[in-house]
Amino acid sequence: MIVFEAGSAPGARAGEAEIGGRRITGRLLPYAGESGAHEFRFDPLARRFVGRKDGATVLVGPADSEAWRAAAARLPRGPLLVGPASVAEGVRGAYRAAAEGALSAGYPAFLLDPSPEGVPDRAGGAIALCSFAPSPGRRFPHLAAAAARGLTCGVVLPWIPGWTAEEEEVEAILAEAAAGGAVSATPLVPDSDGESRRAIVEARSGADAQLPDGFFERIHHADWSPAIADRLARFQERCAEFGLALAPPRPVGRGEPAGNSAAASRLEELADAAALDEHRAALLRAAVRWIDESGRDLAAVCREGNFRRVFPFEGEIASEAEEALRSGG
Repeated sequence: MIVFEAGSAPGARAGEAEIGGRRITGRLLPYAGESGAHEFRFDPLARRFVGRKDGATVLVGPADSEAWRAAAARLPRGPLLVGPASVAEGVRGAYRAAAEGALSAGYPAFLLDPSPEGVPDRAGGAIALCSFAPSPGRRFPHLAAAAARGLTCGVVLPWIPGWTAEEEEVEAILAEAAAGGAVSATPLVPDSDGESRRAIVEARSGADAQLPDGFFERIHHADWSPAIADRLARFQERCAEFGLALAPPRPVGRGEPAGNSAAASRLEELADAAALDEHRAALLRAAVRWIDESGRDLAAVCREGNFRRVFPFEGEIASEAEEALRSGG
């Protein structure tokens, strides 16, 4: 039995992270604890499978969007991650309130696994992230409903040799994502500590009672690096053939200048492509942070000819940002 306990304050956490190369500056947790129809889901922020138990206590945030708006306003500027939702959303309403609070505070918002009841009426600019759940049925159980509510959706999945990285499963994943209305499919390499590896095996066992030969040994004892590197390029090719981007779109906040969002998005993509050059990637991400925190319409600054006077980065970074600001994308 799942016990839902009302919390007195919104669950808001500051902390910079990324999902598929997209910057996250904080998180709103309307439900602290796991509940849902599937035994496991893949958490794209922690990069591990999270187990759901029949007997659990879930702390529920307030169904007051103003309380969530005030909590969001104390977090650093930049995209927030809201969610995931809960089976109790139709009664509790905490997810919808948290999403409304983030949006009304002007933050770009990623909505993680939203339920239909949790999607605000004015959610334009928000991006739904629908995570992988190992199941004989739908791999992305929240995708169809989120797309039906008019949200732009991306799917996120664990990239696991012997399972989701195998060609047959890739085809099924991408076909389901495209048919469900997703615009992107983002593979994430799971955390490789012992707990995460155990969860992978348990999650696969729950979806497939008969594990393939050697899967346990491969997960617990093999080096994943060669298989991961070899297959990511092919995954990107198949994504393009299905009309799917590799990175999720960057959300746009209410009142956020469109040029700022476009410039930040472009620099994030360059940083992700430059991951092996740690110094350059760090500079690009610092530039994204500066744009998020600037609070100015930088496209207007560009039109006035003053962008390079205020932008504290030079060379290619400044050129790419300026081009995105001028073109709006």
